[in-house]
Order: sequence, then C-alpha cells, then structure tokens
Amino acid sequence: MPGFDAIEDNLHATLAAFASAKPSGEMRALAGVSVASSGVQYSMFNSAVLTAPVASPRELRQRIETAAGFFETRGLAWSFWVCQGWLESGVRGVVADIFYRCGLHEVAELPGMEAQRLEPAARPLPSLEFRRVCNAATRADFSAIMTVAFGLPPQVAREIYEPAGTWDAGLTGWLGYSGNVAVTSAATFATGSAVGIYAVGTPVVHRRRGFAEAVVRHAVAEAGADRLSVLESSEAGLLLYRRLGYRTVTRYAVFAT
Repeated sequence: MPGFDAIEDNLHATLAAFASAKPSGEMRALAGVSVASSGVQYSMFNSAVLTAPVASPRELRQRIETAAGFFETRGLAWSFWVCQGWLESGVRGVVADIFYRCGLHEVAELPGMEAQRLEPAARPLPSLEFRRVCNAATRADFSAIMTVAFGLPPQVAREIYEPAGTWDAGLTGWLGYSGNVAVTSAATFATGSAVGIYAVGTPVVHRRRGFAEAVVRHAVAEAGADRLSVLESSEAGLLLYRRLGYRTVTRYAVFAT
C-alpha cells in the first residue's frame, strides 16, 4: 500500500483496539475485509475496513455484503471506513451509490494525513496542565469531552471511554486542564510505523484559544516527536493540522447504517 500504508495500518489497529477492550468485542479477517466489533450499539465502534484493492463495483458490493452479514447477525449498527487508495479509478465515482443501495449512508469525508515532524508553533500557546488518562476521574473527564465535543451519546461515551480496559488496549489519552477544568483532549495509538492521533476534541465554549494545538503537540511529543504521526482530519480540524505540518496522503469516506 505505497503512500498510505502507515495511515491504514494505524487506523486498523486502533479500531481493533476498541473491540479488544470489550468483553463483547470481536475481530475477524474476512474476504477482502477486516471487521472489528465492540458490541456497543453505536455504528462508529463496530467497523469494517478494506484489506485488499477493489477493482470493480461488483467487488465492492461483495465486500459490503460480507461485512453486513457479520454485523447483521449480531444486531449491531455498524460503519465502513473506505480508504480511497484501495479503489481502482473505475470504482471511485460510484462508491456512495453502491453503499446507499446496500443500506448505508455517508456520514463523513476525512483526509488521511501524515507528518514526519511538527512545524514550530507560530504563536504563543496557552499554558495548560496535561494529565494522562489513568484513573476513574480522568476517564470520566475524557468521556465528557467526547460527548460535548463530538455529540457522542453520553451512555456510549461512558461504555467506550470510562472502562480501564480501553486504555489498557494501547490507546493513550491526554487531557488539557485550565483552572482544574478539562478543556481539551487527544489520544494516541502507536504501531510499528507511526503514531496515530485521535479524539482531538475541545468543547465549543473553549475553542479558538489554542487548546487543541497545545494538546496535540503534547501528545505527539510524549509519543516521540521524531516519529511519523498520522490522523484522519475532520473539516473543522483541517486548518489546524495543515498549520502543524500535516499533509494529505489519501482520503476516507465513512458510511454507516
């Protein structure tokens, strides 16, 4: 997978970590597809990803149906993360239509980005106290930011982020505190080729103050500043990541039931 292998490898491993952290979790390598299920009733934590190139619309439909069979027998809402790099040119223009016909709709388009090292800060950053997610209090604060910043249902956020097992499965969480209030978050997941950046969130009332940049820089430094870091950016975070030195390598479309 030249050009996007580090991003794909890290994403696959991170999605699998959410599954391995739960007693109800399952992971399977199927024909051209890998599935990872947390067992939590929320599509983003029950995922499928491609593991081989897709040469035709028919082949893509077969992959979708393979993943659907796995999740539907378990009664779970689920999502399919499609890296553009796996798709031959004749497939890319009809992806959304194929998923729609299979009962999934597009919920996000995300640039897959990477940076060998971060650019120096162009402005003074706020002074925050950074705490690693390591106990019940920090797990609860992280969960609360996921609810407020991303609109994750509170019960789902608690099921995913408050158990200690989530943080024992390879995910490292960081919180930035201002005046003893958690105002921003980030998480990292390290694979052999890269460090992935995830869950960068700041509640609306605390935005536009440099908190997200500060916590990303801290998380990357703690993971190893000289290592390749990768991420999938939301539209809201794109300018920040470009300023930090990330460049787009591929693109993702996320489809969900």
